[in-house]
Amino acid sequence: MARVYATAAQYEALTGQTAPADIEARLARASRFLDSRVFRLCWYEVDDDGMPTNPVVAAAFAAAVSAQVWAWDDSGDELGSAGTYGSVKIGTVALSGPGSSSGNTAPVGGRTVADTALEALRTPDLTTCIFGLGQVWTC
Repeated sequence: MARVYATAAQYEALTGQTAPADIEARLARASRFLDSRVFRLCWYEVDDDGMPTNPVVAAAFAAAVSAQVWAWDDSGDELGSAGTYGSVKIGTVALSGPGSSSGNTAPVGGRTVADTALEALRTPDLTTCIFGLGQVWTC
């Protein structure tokens, strides 16, 4: 069963915006994305469905998922299909494509974890007794 860590109401509370009609699908995609990129590398207690049992951890996950959706909405590139760099030059060949508005070659695209999502997981409320970011444990 796929885990979805945020609700439309939580998205609206974080962003201050009305949730789009397809918010449930977006939250589900962001939950899967963060599961594969971040949450699976963390330590936290879960219930039988794999959901965080601690309300502080659950709230941080909801904020991270909501922030990831918001970042995708802002970039307009959830799938990362707009490209990785604004411009590339190899020898005499120069290619331009979507990039940052400042013109530098910093990575862009939807397949990166949003800084705002990571910020939600770095709150001081997530003490080491309830959450470990980047800790892999074996049972």
